Amino acid sequence: MLKRVIQFAFLFIGGALGFVFLPPLYEIINLSSNPLLNNPYTSVALGALLLFLLSFSLSDYCVKFINWMEEVLFKIPAADLLFGTLGLIVGLIVAYFVGFAIERINIPVITDFLPMILSITLGYLGFRVGFKKREELSQIFTKSGVGSKKKVGDSGQVVSQEKTLYKLLDTSVIIDGRIADIATTGFIEGVLVVPQFVLTELQHIADSSDTLKRTRGRRGLDMLKKLQDGKTVNVIISEEDFDDVQEVDLKLVRLAKKMGAKILTNDFNLNKVCDLHHVQVLNINELANAVKPVVIPGEDMQVVVIKDGKEQNQGVAYLDDGTMIVVEGGRSYIGQSITVTVTSVLQTSAGRMIFAKPKDEQVA
Repeated sequence: MLKRVIQFAFLFIGGALGFVFLPPLYEIINLSSNPLLNNPYTSVALGALLLFLLSFSLSDYCVKFINWMEEVLFKIPAADLLFGTLGLIVGLIVAYFVGFAIERINIPVITDFLPMILSITLGYLGFRVGFKKREELSQIFTKSGVGSKKKVGDSGQVVSQEKTLYKLLDTSVIIDGRIADIATTGFIEGVLVVPQFVLTELQHIADSSDTLKRTRGRRGLDMLKKLQDGKTVNVIISEEDFDDVQEVDLKLVRLAKKMGAKILTNDFNLNKVCDLHHVQVLNINELANAVKPVVIPGEDMQVVVIKDGKEQNQGVAYLDDGTMIVVEGGRSYIGQSITVTVTSVLQTSAGRMIFAKPKDEQVA
């Protein structure tokens, strides 16, 4: 169907070109005296016929070009197209007024070609500026109140609605699963966004031939389902993708910049990458460390020594939250519940480690 439309377009364009250009051509080749050729109907018919025949060899290329343009335009976000088009319109308006001033010069070469060159140049520059500066322009409109949503409060005053807060989930935090429990508590505000490229990576892990990877991938998919079924937080799937970037982490960073979102993760390396790109990160491990009970040196606690430590005569115990306690001289108490006194606390990027020693009085 598209091919037929293109052929008919060639037919009408050929007729118009024949009407305009064939009569002067007849004069150049001394055929203007022939009444059969030198009439508008013949010129239109010849031009239409020539371009229609040419369309049989060019229409396939035109169809491929149009399909390629469709794919490119569909991949570009609507906001980018909107601001790019606005920039193009501004550029063409500026070119029109500049061209109008140039016509007053009345120099044939300049007035014929310079306005056309200005239209092409300023139109292109306007589109590129609008396309690249979309975020800055949208912030200007937001600050000035353009496009901001407002509602009327109970007292009749106009109250501005807050901007939607987006939080992107990466693969590691989905597989970890704690995000589902945190979301249930209601501490997470805004909308949780799962990009399609993260979901694709999760599906690849779930389909892995490695048993451990497959189990982790399926756990992640189950956690996503749990998040979607929960009523405390809104979860959406984003189809946004960046074909020029292969790394999932870099895609997350770029999407976070575009949406003005934060990234939820427990990946230490992604945390560092986000810091370099000035993207705000919410690290689940840091949250877990922050909410652990504070332990002070000299404090007593009841623990069960479960295994020996790395150093001689050491024993190892764990708190309910998984914090490791190294008990000096605790090797002989393996399998027993004893009271220990905290001697020091070591805080690292990976977590917290408590050092203790058995209290003089043992509790059975």
